[in-house]
Amino acid sequence: MESTYLMIKAQSVIRLLLAGLAAVACSTTKVLREGEYRLAGNKVEITNDRRFNANELNPYILQKPNSSVIFGWSPFLYVYNWGKADPEKGGLFRKIGEAPVVFDSTQVKSSVDNMLNHLEYTGWYGSSIRSEIEKKKRTVKVKYYVTLGKRIPIGSINYNIDVQGGCAEDFMADTANVAVRPGDFLSEAALEAESERSAQHFRNIGYYGFNKNNYSFEADTISTPGTAALTMSVREFTRNESSESASPVRRYRFGDVTISYGKDLKIREELLQGLNTVRPGALYRERTVNTTYSRLSALNVFSGVNVELSPADSSTVDCRIDLTHSKLQGYKVNLETSTNSSGLMGISPQFSYYHKNIFRGGERLNMSFSGDFQFKPGSSVYSTEFGTSVSVSFPRFVGLSYDRFHGIYIPRTDVALSFNFQDRPEYTRNTFSFSYGFSGSIRNRFFYQVYPIQANIVRLYDIGAEFAEKIETDPYLMSSYSSHIDAGLRGIIYYTTDNDAVPKKSYHYERLQTDLSGNVLSLLNPVLKRDAETGNRLIFNTPYSQYVRFELQLGKTMFFGRRDNQAIALRFLAGKGFAYGNSGNMPFERQFYSGGANSLRGWQARTVGPGTAPLNEYFTIANQTGDTKLEMNAEYRFPLFWKLNGAFFIDAGNVWNTNRYAAGNEKLKWSTLGQSIAVDWGIGLRLDLSFILVRIDTGFQLHDPLYKESYFIPLSRIFPERRMAFHFGVGYPF
Repeated sequence: MESTYLMIKAQSVIRLLLAGLAAVACSTTKVLREGEYRLAGNKVEITNDRRFNANELNPYILQKPNSSVIFGWSPFLYVYNWGKADPEKGGLFRKIGEAPVVFDSTQVKSSVDNMLNHLEYTGWYGSSIRSEIEKKKRTVKVKYYVTLGKRIPIGSINYNIDVQGGCAEDFMADTANVAVRPGDFLSEAALEAESERSAQHFRNIGYYGFNKNNYSFEADTISTPGTAALTMSVREFTRNESSESASPVRRYRFGDVTISYGKDLKIREELLQGLNTVRPGALYRERTVNTTYSRLSALNVFSGVNVELSPADSSTVDCRIDLTHSKLQGYKVNLETSTNSSGLMGISPQFSYYHKNIFRGGERLNMSFSGDFQFKPGSSVYSTEFGTSVSVSFPRFVGLSYDRFHGIYIPRTDVALSFNFQDRPEYTRNTFSFSYGFSGSIRNRFFYQVYPIQANIVRLYDIGAEFAEKIETDPYLMSSYSSHIDAGLRGIIYYTTDNDAVPKKSYHYERLQTDLSGNVLSLLNPVLKRDAETGNRLIFNTPYSQYVRFELQLGKTMFFGRRDNQAIALRFLAGKGFAYGNSGNMPFERQFYSGGANSLRGWQARTVGPGTAPLNEYFTIANQTGDTKLEMNAEYRFPLFWKLNGAFFIDAGNVWNTNRYAAGNEKLKWSTLGQSIAVDWGIGLRLDLSFILVRIDTGFQLHDPLYKESYFIPLSRIFPERRMAFHFGVGYPF
């Protein structure tokens, strides 16, 4: 009765929402005052050159229409108009919705001027723009008809190096690298970019204080009609100064170099000197100063790094580095919970402590304690898991001096040790892990981790009699659930176009992880004892695992809307594992699973797949895994009010088995791929507090590989059959 009531209630709410949307579908101007119009759109049309991209001019239009989700439709604009006309009585609808953009005719002329200035700056001289305002009822659309002006090619370039001393030779030598060439079109934008490039080059070969304003340009378009004779001048005074302000342009060398920091910070001096690349007597280079700044900032020990340069005389510049240390210790608390309609609940708490300077050399210490508890209230069904780990990251490549690295980014050396305990109705398992490797980044976009030493020792005991009896007849489970040694190497490469903690602009990322295990140990096979039953080679009477595993993630988040406060986030994930040699199957902890707060959110973790296989009756709590995984996720994120955001999402994917022990319904086949893909949809709520994002997601199953009546599960069956799951987490799912 309760499930029927919930279903009827949900259907009633949906009907009311649809009726409400239909009722206001044509009301986007209800709150406007008399004589006001809503700006519905802008359009830029190029009248004389179809090759020119009109979108280039859109940023220079001052007044933008309301943001839209699709085809100009803005649901938040409609919601705003549900409120009363009096702004002070708009209530909740005004907070949730988006106010209509009231058309301002004075902004049209300013937009025209903006676009004309941009066109002239980029080399379109003598352009003209005609605006046209179209009014329809209480909305306005503005069209801008652009007639592009003339472009002038550069016929010749003459260099006027008006500086004293031998430095004129350095300037002439760089003319081969000048980006502006005869035949290019004349534009202030190109000349400004060249002056910035050239000035930076000279600051990197000793010319302290030299900048782009030491350059000036003159273009003669009269002597040779149709082309421009360009003169590029370098002077000892800037564009805004007279010749009386001239000062010699000279090379400088570094003089005194001092590093200062608070006396309460205990840090080894050799670390700071190793990271510092500014050396007394060395030729001044701006790149050297920037490298030192970036290295000290990346240490993550200082909240402020200030590098101050001051000329000591006509050829020496002193360098003072002031460091302000940040909070060195802290802790983080994280909690994820999930439940589904079958009554199974999951709680995953995590507590971690960090110290940024544990050994007074910029070493980062991380200690964490985590748990994962699953249970059904009122029953004896449970699963308990907890773990602890400690890791230390050294700000150097152990074994090599800082002098071996000349750039900004220095690899770090990471050492980690962990223990994990898991108690399930079927068995108890301990896992000891150790890893040693290196991590780093290139240009703060490309990140890598290489662990040449990574080892796990997995011990299973207290295996239930019933479970032991069942897996003895299943070679797949027998090879998965047994004590083993997993030793090999891991590599992770990650690329992102935006590394901000909370990106505010569109970005994409790619992540590839590769694991190789057992290959080095296999070299010892001739001297290792062999298990009489399985034939596996043993180390301390325990078989070692041998496999290769790949996991690829591709993600893209696209921001849009008038204030870029809406986003579409997409992710594709593919994983594959191959067991060979000393292993008949992938070890359980390295297999893939689906479901959970960051995966298929219509299911709890490990309750989907493999393929179209039913839930394994061997496990009291679902434990479905596979050696192959495919998953796709899409999420639309939008603001609500205050610090609350909403989300609509859809997830699709599954895991499969391809090993020789797999049953037919577990395998990945093209003929049954469509049926074996699990699909869900759902809604989410996010509380964005800037320093942390808390989210709640409710996922509804749309297609279950085990559902036989139809491909899509009817809405009327979701609540009665409990085909949904709730998830509470911290941070975005992807």
